[in-house]
Amino acid sequence: MKKSKSFFLMFGLAVVIYAVIQFLLYNGILNPFYENTLITILINIMLAVSLHLVIGITGQFSIGHAGFLAIGAYIAAIFTMKLQMPFIVALIAAGLAAAIAGLIVGIPSLRLRGDYLAIATLGFAEIIRIVFLNWDFVGGARGMMITRMTDWTIAFICTILTILVIANFTNSRHGRACISIREDEIAADAMGINTTYYKVIAFVLGSFFAGIAGGLYSHNFYIIQPGNFGFLKSFDILIFVVLGGLGSMSGAVISAILLTIISTFLQEYSETRMIIYSLVLIIVMLYRPQGLMGTKEITQLFQKKKSFKGGKQYGHFES
Repeated sequence: MKKSKSFFLMFGLAVVIYAVIQFLLYNGILNPFYENTLITILINIMLAVSLHLVIGITGQFSIGHAGFLAIGAYIAAIFTMKLQMPFIVALIAAGLAAAIAGLIVGIPSLRLRGDYLAIATLGFAEIIRIVFLNWDFVGGARGMMITRMTDWTIAFICTILTILVIANFTNSRHGRACISIREDEIAADAMGINTTYYKVIAFVLGSFFAGIAGGLYSHNFYIIQPGNFGFLKSFDILIFVVLGGLGSMSGAVISAILLTIISTFLQEYSETRMIIYSLVLIIVMLYRPQGLMGTKEITQLFQKKKSFKGGKQYGHFES
């Protein structure tokens, strides 16, 4: 009952947010710059939430998410610009291609742990970037010209679907198995949980939504280049998850929104932008090392915590 109530509350909030922003865009109150910023925020939310499933829920330290973003971006661009396919079909193809890549990489590499897994996924992302850098069919180093097809509505729908699917996966028995792997992989294995199987599932699902985010990303600009998907992009996505709080989807969403806004509005100060951006990160991590939300979700802040005292039941809000 509580879960269904929270779902309808969040769904209603999402509808209100969409209606308000759509009204502002339709009436010209928000200009194309703000629309582009909103779309960028939504793409970053998708990337943060998809990596949150891998790192925050399953506990696998992957820093190759930009590779799946690149696969989705280029596959979607090939489908629309080369094959003249509809944008929706291109997005689905982008997600499937990234998921297949996640499966191919995940099966051998997810037997590794910690730093070894991080190095393996980083190497994969660099291999993908080099492949596109030397592939003349997609323009190589020159990049690929693309017609802009991403709009606010499509990006919003994809973001909501990403959050819903990953939230439901997390709350399912599969999600609980992934959380047990994060807490103690040896104990989970001893209890009969197929740790490699669940790690690969989480990795593939995260890759799928990163691929869709890549399709939206490539069609939000008029050109994409392999340099857009370097290892620094993977670290940007990683920062969203760590700053928001490992294990908190709400934290990943809030962090993606805040950091995207900060980065966007500091573009005028190109010389000092990265210094200010870095200082913000350092200050937050010094005073909130567990991240903005820790391991809590935003819905937990409004739930009543029951306690018993002197034979009577009292309710108070969890702080």
